[in-house]
Amino acid sequence: MLNMVVVLTIITAAVGAILGGVYKLTEEPIAQANARAQEEAIRVVAPDFDNNPIAESDTIDSNGQKFIVYPASKGGTPVGAAVKSTSRNGFNGEIVIIVGFEQDGTIRQYQVLSHGETPGLGAKMDEWFRTDKNKQSILGKHPAHTNLTVSKDGGDIDAITASTITSRAFLEAVSNAYMAFMDKPIDVMSGSSTHTPNDTIIQPQNGEEVIQ
Repeated sequence: MLNMVVVLTIITAAVGAILGGVYKLTEEPIAQANARAQEEAIRVVAPDFDNNPIAESDTIDSNGQKFIVYPASKGGTPVGAAVKSTSRNGFNGEIVIIVGFEQDGTIRQYQVLSHGETPGLGAKMDEWFRTDKNKQSILGKHPAHTNLTVSKDGGDIDAITASTITSRAFLEAVSNAYMAFMDKPIDVMSGSSTHTPNDTIIQPQNGEEVIQ
């Protein structure tokens, strides 16, 4: 028994040392890859810039959530920003996006960074809200003049078909990004993706909600 304990201890220590070594070897490359991906996302959504938005970023904390503003400028003149925003009210949890704004607050572009929404339904937000069809696209819209809620709730944006909760959460994250960009208070507890009293939820086999 003693021999087994000694052998097991040695094996455990060796495996731990190997894992620690692998982590040390991969930590820096992973960090660099994440930084490159973040910089690329900022370049995609923000107006053309020649400053370093990551180095000049500002973090806004609101009710335990973080909103990061990456200011964009060119020749020393502010031209807009990219804002990393989050909603915890997705159908399957947290949705993280980055939204680009022109200096006047107009939405320029967005990217979905991470989510757990249903493939083929809620996951359509990757493209749905930039598609120039009906009232889907948020691009070119100004949150001060556009009701960034789903049309079912009286807003100006068409929800993803069969994915109203996902759509509400996505638009909540966009609205929060705008508030962070304008440096205004953010009400992340607004519950914008909760069900309204008259909603009937039908749960199909693939797991995404249908609101009627």
